[in-house]
Amino acid sequence: MKKSIVILGLALGAFATQSFASNVSVSHEKTIFASVNSPLCAAIIKGDLEAVKKFVEYGVDVNETSNGMTPLMFAARFNRVDIIEVLLKNGADKKTKDEKGYTALKYAEQSKANDAIQALK
Repeated sequence: MKKSIVILGLALGAFATQSFASNVSVSHEKTIFASVNSPLCAAIIKGDLEAVKKFVEYGVDVNETSNGMTPLMFAARFNRVDIIEVLLKNGADKKTKDEKGYTALKYAEQSKANDAIQALK
């Protein structure tokens, strides 16, 4: 009886460890999305152009930061060129720097988002 319980416990422990390990490997995009506290920035990460346009139409500040980054920085980071264009047309400041001194262009360069780099130059 004790032997069965020990074997069952080990099997359960191995299963739990495997299950936990598979949940740890979350994509970087999902990690960033979970920590964003701005609906505009969440829409940008998802690539939801229509939602971004609605937020801008309703007067959301296109330069307001979320977790230290502006919406333009998020759009550059995720190579959302159509959103970059909307933000720039509505007053987004591409020269704004975060606490690390990075601009939206720097985020695009770090992400190798070539289309975003061109849109920001």
